[in-house]
Amino acid sequence: MNRSQLTGQIKAKQSYLCVGLDTDVTKIPAHLQSQPQAVLQFNKAIIDATKNYCVAYKINTAFYEVYGLKGWEILEETLAYIPSTHFTIADAKRGDIGNTSAQYARTFFETYSFDAVTVAPYMGEDSIRPFLEYTDKFTIVLGLTSNKGAGDFEYLKTNTGNYFYEEVISKISTWGTQDNLMFVVGATQAKELENIRKIIPSNFLLIPGVGAQGGSLEDVSKYGMNKDCGLLVNVGRSILYASTQEDFAETAATVSKEYQQQMTGCLKTYLPV
Repeated sequence: MNRSQLTGQIKAKQSYLCVGLDTDVTKIPAHLQSQPQAVLQFNKAIIDATKNYCVAYKINTAFYEVYGLKGWEILEETLAYIPSTHFTIADAKRGDIGNTSAQYARTFFETYSFDAVTVAPYMGEDSIRPFLEYTDKFTIVLGLTSNKGAGDFEYLKTNTGNYFYEEVISKISTWGTQDNLMFVVGATQAKELENIRKIIPSNFLLIPGVGAQGGSLEDVSKYGMNKDCGLLVNVGRSILYASTQEDFAETAATVSKEYQQQMTGCLKTYLPV
């Protein structure tokens, strides 16, 4: 899915919701946990319940890799079940020397055919370049995270007077284009979005942290939206585990619809004319 198709889906659904399929088998409803295909059954039910309200799905590979070969098979089957109308993200946070990154890129863009993959930028351009060579795919670079440790490096001041994260985003933005390069910005860093938009006004941003982690959809939309919306707001736990009973799928649909309705309002309010 290219940028034009993604923005078309956002406009058609009046939603920029991304559902995070970071499924923890210990948190899914008890009546499913004893099933041999528990995670896959759960994922399929969530996809069926949410597909009308979201435009993307993000699969955090760690929640599947932990089960070895079986986990990779579940990931593959989950990915295959996602409708082709939806943008798919492998949240893998890869990043290594060039020839290794080239294999990671092949893994997620060719073997599994995701539309996008998240990468860590701190080994420099040669670690990211292999992903960017796929001009019909998106490389999503960690820009500004919301974890406690973000202060260890991301908020260090450089000799230019800028934060380190600003230097990272600014430099990386020259390596790709708005058609193949996105950035991750944590929702709890909404106050920084206005500044980030001065550096990268056109690129899409993947925003995790709305919902269970306390990020504000209103603030993210107010400070981060551009003329194409330019946002994919990821919600995971608030949708996945909205109910631990047999009505989990129906409840997930209700919560997803509520997010979609809020996003419709934000698009009307904050989308530049």
